[in-house]
Amino acid sequence: MTISTARLLRHMAWANQRVFASVQTLPTQALDSFIVNEDWTVKKILEHIVSGADWFLYCLRGGRLQQFGIPLNMTEVEELSNALKLADAELANLGELDDEMLTIKFKDQIEQNLRSTIISQAIYHAIEHRSQLVGALEFRGYNPIILDDLDLWEFENFEAGLK
Repeated sequence: MTISTARLLRHMAWANQRVFASVQTLPTQALDSFIVNEDWTVKKILEHIVSGADWFLYCLRGGRLQQFGIPLNMTEVEELSNALKLADAELANLGELDDEMLTIKFKDQIEQNLRSTIISQAIYHAIEHRSQLVGALEFRGYNPIILDDLDLWEFENFEAGLK
């Protein structure tokens, strides 16, 4: 069997949805949580995760970048979660394609990156900012998310129907 990023992309989508669902169980003021830099609140991180997924889709297939607002309440967090679910599904589909060098045109810049680099960065980006979000919540006394419950071991159990 060939190892691919398909499982990692499914894990990313699963973990993203669990984080967004957990955030929605909190009081609205939890969205203002941050650690040190008050520009990186939970609400900004949520928006950044979704905008990042959209950016990676742009890099993989072109098109237009969407504009997402920073959520001010849990209804808007749910709307972002729905947008992320769609983006993660499309990333998974594009991750099935063969690796090749892609040309990315943005404003006045042109870059070239392998499809596998973009997909790998999308996965890393989501992990990085989910961790940042959990840290901000914990720092402010909110503990709805345990990162170990989002690891690949737990995802494997989920996919096997064990959890």
